[in-house]
Amino acid sequence: MSLSGKRILLGVTGSIAAYKSALLVRLLIKAGAEVQVIMSTSALDFITPLTLATLSKRPVLSQFWEKETGEWSNHVELGLWADLFVIAPLSANTLGKMANGICDNLLLATYLSARCPVMVCPAMDLDMYQHPAVKTNLNRLISFGNSVLEATSGELASGLVGQGRMAEPQSICQEIEFFFNRKKDFLGKRVLITLGPTQENIDPVRFISNHSSGKMGFEIAKAFQHAGAIVSVVAGPVHLDLSQFTTHRVTSANEMFEVANRLHSEQDICVFAAAVADYAPSEIAKEKIKKLDSEAVIHLKKNPDIALELGRKKKPNQLHIGFALETEQEERYALEKLHKKNLDWIVLNSARDEGAGFKVDTNKVSIFHSSGRVTHSAVIPKSEVAQLILNEIKLG
Repeated sequence: MSLSGKRILLGVTGSIAAYKSALLVRLLIKAGAEVQVIMSTSALDFITPLTLATLSKRPVLSQFWEKETGEWSNHVELGLWADLFVIAPLSANTLGKMANGICDNLLLATYLSARCPVMVCPAMDLDMYQHPAVKTNLNRLISFGNSVLEATSGELASGLVGQGRMAEPQSICQEIEFFFNRKKDFLGKRVLITLGPTQENIDPVRFISNHSSGKMGFEIAKAFQHAGAIVSVVAGPVHLDLSQFTTHRVTSANEMFEVANRLHSEQDICVFAAAVADYAPSEIAKEKIKKLDSEAVIHLKKNPDIALELGRKKKPNQLHIGFALETEQEERYALEKLHKKNLDWIVLNSARDEGAGFKVDTNKVSIFHSSGRVTHSAVIPKSEVAQLILNEIKLG
């Protein structure tokens, strides 16, 4: 790992996980980075400034001025100096202040005036981490453009076991290296991604849908954003945090089509990863349908095929990527969709492959290019599948 010449501002807040900041500083220095540590006043109760100053080879800052010397710690200058501001650990207290613009110590003043990117690593007990107020505050930080390295699961200082452990220093260093080394291959490109299922109402309480979780589309959206793209997401009903993207939440296939159709002309790349219901009830009952007979018949009508309809409007400079989940004659059906819908690529996954398809965090795909090129993957994390798709686009 090399971070030679990179200037890292490391904020340490009041958490038992502050002991990990010593190893984090050591790893960053070993990788060639310059590290300046700022501690909140409560962090001083968990780890001594002497330890971090010795490892960083710089005096640790915690006050606006040093009473002995009268020297002022210029928070504006610190924010301009850094290439990246990392706060690890991030306590619930400091998180709440960051999310609401409260400034009562040097660390927070530096955060509010920093022009560099900010990366935070939360650490707290599992019930605190799951509290709606904490979740709201984390989402606000993401909406400000900050990066959040989610806490991991394990044994906590309270003796409980669950999510709340600060990411390990080695993982944080890897994320920092990725931040500096990632290529902006899609800088400024506008990308539209549909993801998740759609729901087609039968009556006020029932609907037709499928098992899509939206995870594959989510990973593709993240990969494009990391590569510099301007990402717009049209999402069916999913339990995913999409606050880092410009997100349009919809329910039905018709709603998804209307939004995608409105955005389509402005896009450079469109990825149709949503599992859109092919049919919807012809009529939606105004009241809950009662269980009266041994059988019930629901008449269905065909929903708009979003990839097909927008494929007819595709401009020469636009790229369209579709998805196909099949259970039989997979390649044949995928190729039919590729040509029928005017796609540049289609990503095929089989519902029969273990570790692929809906809900799971892995996938196994075959990517068919309109030129005839085919790329196959093993069962790999969906984040890696997303990167594979971006690599295919770069190959052309």
